[in-house]
Amino acid sequence: MNAPIALFTFNRLKHTKATVEALLKNNMASQSDLWIFSDGANSPENEKLVQNVRQFLHTITGFKTLNVVERGSNFGLGNNIISGVTQVVEQFGKIIVLEDDLITSPHFLQYMNDGLEVYNHADKVASIHGYVYPVKETLEETFFLRGADCLGWGTWQRSWNKFERNGELLLEKLISTHQTYQFDYNGAYPYTQLLKDQISGSNSSWAVRWYASAFLNDLYTLYPARSLVLHAGGDGTGTNTGFDKLLDVKLSMQPVYVKLKNVTQDELAFQAFTKVLKKINRPPLLYRLKRKWNKIKINSQRNQ
Repeated sequence: MNAPIALFTFNRLKHTKATVEALLKNNMASQSDLWIFSDGANSPENEKLVQNVRQFLHTITGFKTLNVVERGSNFGLGNNIISGVTQVVEQFGKIIVLEDDLITSPHFLQYMNDGLEVYNHADKVASIHGYVYPVKETLEETFFLRGADCLGWGTWQRSWNKFERNGELLLEKLISTHQTYQFDYNGAYPYTQLLKDQISGSNSSWAVRWYASAFLNDLYTLYPARSLVLHAGGDGTGTNTGFDKLLDVKLSMQPVYVKLKNVTQDELAFQAFTKVLKKINRPPLLYRLKRKWNKIKINSQRNQ
């Protein structure tokens, strides 16, 4: 049985349509149950936008079944995802997770379902991931890295049961076991600070808690050599991303084949990811200026 797909939406009709249209190009879409968790509006201005999205959601066809869950209030991205993933894995035992700004390759569902099947009984595997950073190195067809990720992924109930919602507990364990440097990809990216920000309420990131939960349990995520997911949310509309094209990749139109392999960290991939994360954390000055200008421009357009 194919894993059910959970899609999380809010107020971006254009992005949601693009995500669904791309997903429907997968051959396995018609054999897959689609669950959509539509978050409620957080302001009067967003009420109409959310309703526009919901009207579209109820017109979707092409999947085995369609189940739309309309939140009666604003859960926020983090709580919406945590609640939705928990509901689906408790019912079906496994899940494929997408947000409304992720464009998938026609081979995405095949790769995800293959990965979930091949590693179904591999307790050291936290998840299967469809996105890979725009690295320059030639990577293995599939490879493992310690932790978990958030841009088009799948997991099982056994792994999600290890998800820890309490960021303070995660941070305490990272510090007490002296693993913050490794958690930050050897200092390349401030994941520890993101976790601190989540604790303080500066963000509501579920993703950093998912990464930390898997990392601290010494679990690993399977990645593809070629990205089967494109992040389209770097246009200033996302909850946790602004204007950021550093995540842009060329979407693979070729399949990625999953074969059983030892669950150990791929050091070449780790180093390749580290280089990209350093660039994302400390982008060139010209890029930072351009990103700041784009932010000013879109805020001006919103206020008109």
